[in-house]
Amino acid sequence: MRITLCALVTAVLLSLLLLITPSVKGKDAIGPKPYLVFSCQANNDLYVALQQTSQVAVIRYASAAEAVEGAPIGAGVLILADGYPDRTTPLSPEMFKTAARKGLRLYVEFPSFLPATKLGQPREIKWERGVVSSDAFGPSLQKMRILAIHSCRFIPVTAQNPHVVMARVAGYDYATFGLPKETFPILFELPASGPGAGGVLVSTTKLSQFITARYGPQDAWGPIWRMILKWLQPGEAVPTLKWLPTVRPSYRADEKLPPDVETQALQRGIDWYFKAPLLVHPSWLPKYNLPANQAEPTHDWPFGDRIALMPNPEAGVGNGSLGVLEGFTSTILLDGTQPLRWWRRDDCNGEVAGTMALVGLALSSDRYRQVAANIGDYIYFKSIMSLGKRADPHDPAYGLFGWNDVPNYWDKMDGFGVYYGDDNARGMLGMMLAAAALKTDRWNERLAKGLVANLRLTGQLGFQPDRLDTEPLEKNGWRYYFDSRETSLAPNYQAYVWASFLWAARHGGCPLFLDRTKTGLGMMMEVHPKDWVIGMGEGARAVRMAEARMLLPLAWLVRAEDTAQHRQWLRQVTEDLLSVQDACGAIREQSGDPASTAPLIPSNDAYGTAEGSLIQRNGDPATDLLYTANFAFLGLHEAAAATGERYYKDAEDRLANFLCRVQVKSERHPELDGAWFRAFDFKRWEYWASNNDVGWGAWCTETGWMQSWITAVLALRQMKTSLWDLTTQLALEAHFEKYRHDMLP
Repeated sequence: MRITLCALVTAVLLSLLLLITPSVKGKDAIGPKPYLVFSCQANNDLYVALQQTSQVAVIRYASAAEAVEGAPIGAGVLILADGYPDRTTPLSPEMFKTAARKGLRLYVEFPSFLPATKLGQPREIKWERGVVSSDAFGPSLQKMRILAIHSCRFIPVTAQNPHVVMARVAGYDYATFGLPKETFPILFELPASGPGAGGVLVSTTKLSQFITARYGPQDAWGPIWRMILKWLQPGEAVPTLKWLPTVRPSYRADEKLPPDVETQALQRGIDWYFKAPLLVHPSWLPKYNLPANQAEPTHDWPFGDRIALMPNPEAGVGNGSLGVLEGFTSTILLDGTQPLRWWRRDDCNGEVAGTMALVGLALSSDRYRQVAANIGDYIYFKSIMSLGKRADPHDPAYGLFGWNDVPNYWDKMDGFGVYYGDDNARGMLGMMLAAAALKTDRWNERLAKGLVANLRLTGQLGFQPDRLDTEPLEKNGWRYYFDSRETSLAPNYQAYVWASFLWAARHGGCPLFLDRTKTGLGMMMEVHPKDWVIGMGEGARAVRMAEARMLLPLAWLVRAEDTAQHRQWLRQVTEDLLSVQDACGAIREQSGDPASTAPLIPSNDAYGTAEGSLIQRNGDPATDLLYTANFAFLGLHEAAAATGERYYKDAEDRLANFLCRVQVKSERHPELDGAWFRAFDFKRWEYWASNNDVGWGAWCTETGWMQSWITAVLALRQMKTSLWDLTTQLALEAHFEKYRHDMLP
């Protein structure tokens, strides 16, 4: 093979370097420290990380052929994927023959050719995760350990005894049920026959993108690269790789926090909406209205234009008059970005309006206040979620709020014709907050109508259907549900409806708001927690999640009727919830029987088939900021205000400390900086969990739900007030009087 001028010069320089370094014994010895030859781009994660250590000498070529030709005898050569994921790495039979003749050890990624090996067409993962399948990594990374190789595209191949495979497995850190029948080799050695025998380690994907693509968990990737580097240079000491994750918590678990940490977190939390950006701009509407965007973007769908559509910040950031998007999906793409969930939802918009108005008040910002006002006007007066059937006095949906504004969701079902009482309630709670913070009454009538509309779907025992669609609502009529004696012992569906009813009762709503809420809460507390219903996976009952939801209505029940029993109910639920609060402030996720360690996902095939918990077994050190910690933060804050007891305030303070620490920090991804992800492993101190949930996985964000309420409570703490107290002056009595006569029996 012809030697290029560049290769010749490099070889000469390396030879001179070897002459001036102390020699070591051995047939193929080339110096006192490992020499690694790279074929890669200059910004490759592994290459950059190794350049930062003095324990290894590295040299880089532009192509695989040049690297093999220029490498000294006995060197380790890393041929890293440059064209990934669009094209495989160009390799030739001659290159492997040259490597064998020179005694080189090769590590190759995403290869176009391997000696005596049939390669399939590249394919993408759906629910597969990386799994360690050999003992090659030593005790620090044992077999069945799970790895996140985000957005992996790999080459199907048959290989004996692979070290890492892709497989659909249930588990948190380890594959609980072992490997399924179908696995795909990711890291393996070529068999000991044929050209290049014994000297080729193959990755069928690009492992060297581990920093940019945010592979996890971080403590697994050190051992992986240690094994690969030692394999390339047997007997040599290899460096321990260290790198700063591009997306990480704002503070370490033991780091001293600045005195104004909550103010900083508050400012970053509200600025996230603008930096991401998430406020819809008029220029985005052509994209937003594409039919391809009228399906739910979940992370098991193929990558393509639909979920890859991202707003262009240079085109401008909205002012709230067109609402706010839902957030980022849990999918992490190859460049470390995450697709936006390209939806506008009533609950998220109402919650963001409330948070934006409150922070505008706390930080004296006219910009935030104006955005809040615009979102409120959009959701109540302009959006189809409030209009259409919901504005027709003769329709049973009159006064309700549709779930979202997507017209063709799932089986041609109108997104705005799906009604969750919980979503209606959280949207209204946000609008109560917005109205009070902005000192406006222009939403009061629509708010009162929404509360009465939800009351007439609440049965005699105080329970709503968990979800109600247009078809059964029109078939049965609202009176059917109003007269019903059905129950639903599901706090995640009922609790915030009750909280909104207690607020309505205080503001002049009819006695049924209080009476039916007390009945429902009483029945719920009679069976706490053994008969509470909340499905998270195959029969798993997320008890702590449910208890976090119950804190708010129980705190406000104390406000409505401060009795010993009502205080006891609040204390009982809080004590159970705080029994799993870690010293760092995190609330450990827990499902089913707290003493049980049975797997929550019952099989590998069940992984990723439903909305699910972040944990596989009780004891997994994950906290959930979408369903538990966020609502616990609000509930504890209102409980402390309602009772004046230090017990609730201390727990709230611990949780506030934790939330400030784990707020996302990222220079490379400003669209994520200041957000909170759903999952956090508080022992590993990293964003990690079982990414089993079909729609809202470990790395998702929500503009409502968690970002809004965490930020809102930080603002309430700064202002030294509560949601209940701040909204005292809202006047809805006249509107309630009107709609109780118009809408109720």
